[in-house]
Amino acid sequence: MKPFDFSKKRLEKKARRGFHGYPLATIAYYGPTNEFASKVAVGIVQQENAAPAQLRKWFGTESDIRHDPAIAAEVLAFIEAAQAISVVMTRGIIGCPHEEGIDYPEGTECPECPFWRGRDRWRDV
Repeated sequence: MKPFDFSKKRLEKKARRGFHGYPLATIAYYGPTNEFASKVAVGIVQQENAAPAQLRKWFGTESDIRHDPAIAAEVLAFIEAAQAISVVMTRGIIGCPHEEGIDYPEGTECPECPFWRGRDRWRDV
């Protein structure tokens, strides 16, 4: 079995199991549209209502990051190293990969990702 198949399937299986306690790993995909993911962000939350204690991001440009075997393996290793008991993962791409206040000014929309302008990323996609 390819590392991609193994790692991606393990991540999906962990997410399907549901909540079993903390630490909790969150996996969110971002991209310029709702069909191409160029960023994955993984946070490790230690307890309820806490901000992530660890946050790591991976980026890709050539192909959809959700199908990258090396990144899937790194995400899985990061989650296992953090000893996450539960994993939650977005069903799809939840927004632009650029960060407000970092990549473009606060209170404005990303100039690089016209697809997301005026969209409710939780409802419209």
